[in-house]
Amino acid sequence: MDRRSFLKASVAGGLTALSPAFALAKTEEGFFDLAAVKGQARLYGKDGGLSDLWLYNDRLPGPQIRVKRGERVRVRFTNNLDEPTSVHWHGIRIDNAMDGVAGLTQPPVAPGESFDYDFVVPDAGTFWYHAHNMSWNQVPRGLAGALIVEDDEQSFDPDCDITLILNDWRLDENGILETASFGAMHDFAHAGRLGNWLTINGASMPDIALKKDRWHRLRLINASTARILDLAPARFGAKIIGLDGQAFDTAREIEGTVQLAPAQRMDLVLRPQETGKLPFEMMTGKPFTFANFVVSETESEDLPLVLPPPNRLPEPDLSSPWELPLVMAGGAMGGMQSMMRHGVEMDMRQMMSEGLFWAFNGVAGMEDDPMFSAKRGDTIVLESRNDTAFPHAIHLHGHHFRVIERNGTKLENPDWRDTFTSQPRETVKIAFVADNPGKWLIHCHMLGHAASGMMTWFEVS
Repeated sequence: MDRRSFLKASVAGGLTALSPAFALAKTEEGFFDLAAVKGQARLYGKDGGLSDLWLYNDRLPGPQIRVKRGERVRVRFTNNLDEPTSVHWHGIRIDNAMDGVAGLTQPPVAPGESFDYDFVVPDAGTFWYHAHNMSWNQVPRGLAGALIVEDDEQSFDPDCDITLILNDWRLDENGILETASFGAMHDFAHAGRLGNWLTINGASMPDIALKKDRWHRLRLINASTARILDLAPARFGAKIIGLDGQAFDTAREIEGTVQLAPAQRMDLVLRPQETGKLPFEMMTGKPFTFANFVVSETESEDLPLVLPPPNRLPEPDLSSPWELPLVMAGGAMGGMQSMMRHGVEMDMRQMMSEGLFWAFNGVAGMEDDPMFSAKRGDTIVLESRNDTAFPHAIHLHGHHFRVIERNGTKLENPDWRDTFTSQPRETVKIAFVADNPGKWLIHCHMLGHAASGMMTWFEVS
């Protein structure tokens, strides 16, 4: 079944059971139990077959972990898969040893083995967790879940604080996850593993329950492997109040579309005025609906709108920063003739034979030495230039940064992010304080791009 057939298909929805605030069972030692297991789910609704997936606690998405700002999180992770894996806590300014990057911050967790994650969450907001060993293969099989850090004071009724994990799947003609193309070199060298069907919290074409005349907070998480989602919040009356877990000072009304790239999050507020259905659409090309908000009457009292306060992040000192380039090159139609790998120059034939298509600053993949070594407290400005034919979503581990310029123009809203998008031939400047000691990854969150060269690291001491 091709993409057009999928999008035109009529799938019965019904009111979906969205992931609620979910408390994992604690062990006697006070740890939450989290296990990676093999499981199954129907991704194409009742008309699709069962897909073989890899899941956390046999749930799609994984169980929502919900804690308070400043709280200690203790997770005992067990790997019941047939290959090594690890868990990355995306967007958390975490202790480096707990970041979950196999091969950099910890060894991968072998099949049948366990690892204890123990860290404090310093910031409130919308975050998530996902596999970080061979993530191009493990995340698109289902290994992802939400990590919600609540503010000190509750701003929304729990029933009106809704987490929506958006996934892009590649399904076959029977609506079953297509697995033969995992690791396909064509995907790695082009836009990544793009799917042909969208789900929300694992549900196909769901109806999402809202209450008339009540304030709601929608937490959107793009857990897709490569799909950039073009969304239009104003079309269903929503305003943006935060990105990548970092709250704005005021709600922001955006006309037109907003891009939500892989790994990025977007927090919205809305107060429906009428009962009925509001379509949730993707705006790439001709708009199409992949879910509906269903608004019904309610007798519950409305809480006044109180926006969550911004987190306190270290402000970059732009008077004397350390300025560094981050040049993206390679890929199909990129014109790159050679790149460096472990100190050796490789031509295109050699690169392709090793599955390498992308480079940062002319270097493909992880090296023994960091891209740069910073002292704690240094302000870093990265000037990222996209010399490729494709967009990229670049994620920095352990830090948030301000996006300060695009194509030489200073931004009116230099928002805090942990993942920024870069369009072909675009130059983006970001600034952050290197205040978190350890070894930190920088990579494209089009996960096939990272696996085939677009990945490096930096050190803070």
